[in-house]
Amino acid sequence: MDFLSLLLCFVLFLVLCQAFRRQSGRTSKLQPGPPTIPIFGNFFNLGHKPHKSLAELANIHGDIMTLKLGQTTTIVLSSATMVKEILRTHDVVLCNRTVPNALHALRHHEVRLPWMPVSTKWINLTKICNLHIFAGQKLDANQYLRHKKVEQLLADVHDSSDIGEAIDIDTAVLKTAVNLMSNTVFSIDLADSSDTALVFGKIIQGIKEELGKPNFADYFPTLLGNLDLQGIRRRMAIHFQKLMNLFDKLIDMWLELRKMNDYISSNDLLDTLLRISQDDNQELDRKHIKHFIFDLFTAGTETTTSTSEWAMAELLRNRKTLLEARRELQQTIGQKKMVDESNITCLPYLQAIVKETLRLHPPVPLLVP
Repeated sequence: MDFLSLLLCFVLFLVLCQAFRRQSGRTSKLQPGPPTIPIFGNFFNLGHKPHKSLAELANIHGDIMTLKLGQTTTIVLSSATMVKEILRTHDVVLCNRTVPNALHALRHHEVRLPWMPVSTKWINLTKICNLHIFAGQKLDANQYLRHKKVEQLLADVHDSSDIGEAIDIDTAVLKTAVNLMSNTVFSIDLADSSDTALVFGKIIQGIKEELGKPNFADYFPTLLGNLDLQGIRRRMAIHFQKLMNLFDKLIDMWLELRKMNDYISSNDLLDTLLRISQDDNQELDRKHIKHFIFDLFTAGTETTTSTSEWAMAELLRNRKTLLEARRELQQTIGQKKMVDESNITCLPYLQAIVKETLRLHPPVPLLVP
């Protein structure tokens, strides 16, 4: 018997021991759900597309049901009314998230905003987001930047069209998304070429793939939490370190620039964060800044790219929809004019295309655990 078989037998033995020690039935307080099988519970009910499997199960067992995933008991809500009740009325009790085992790499979960427990530090970091990133005034101030990057994207598309070159939508949109984010944070084009965008995209994609893989350490945390049998945490640490090294270099560059007598503040996000850090280093130190920027890049690049790619793919497969979208743009905006952000409210058909794309191909089909 080879080593892998021995290892699997050992793990199965531990799981069986744990299963016999635990009470197999659910408590009466939990909502009913699909029948379970020993050890694995409802793990195999999820299938290859968990969000669709959960929707089908909800049609059978109701809008609130209990699933047993290994050692983990999970309550699934499929009703907008119930979700609103949980997120608004009982948010204080249920706002802390279970941290996937993969995000323990480099102790990343301790300083990332989505995973930190609700505390004074978490509240203060959230305030920084609201004041310096998502405030209406800040978004309006960066509108010119978004307009500029879309213009550059269209120019690249026109250049490829003129020479008869095929356009890789994924790469083109990823380059735009990365440069938009890097200009907002660092005032530079981080993806100065398609090759750079691809390298950055591969790191982000690698993180998404590792985080999306079923990890036995999450389903059997007592037995397997510290073992990393699948190597997911190790590979995540490699991806994390690549981005942290890049952000370290950019922060060092900015710190050197700030020491110069002729330095002029760029008022980008990094400049703001460094200024806050100097005023209160305990609240926002260098480590927090790097992971804060990491969250922005991972959330704001690949999701936009995949949604845009799917939207174009669906339009090309549905010519009638494509022609209707063109007709709306021509009638509302004009043949040669570029769409402005203020025009979006006048384009209901285009909005419907985006919403239908997100329904059919959600970039993150399940909420962050």
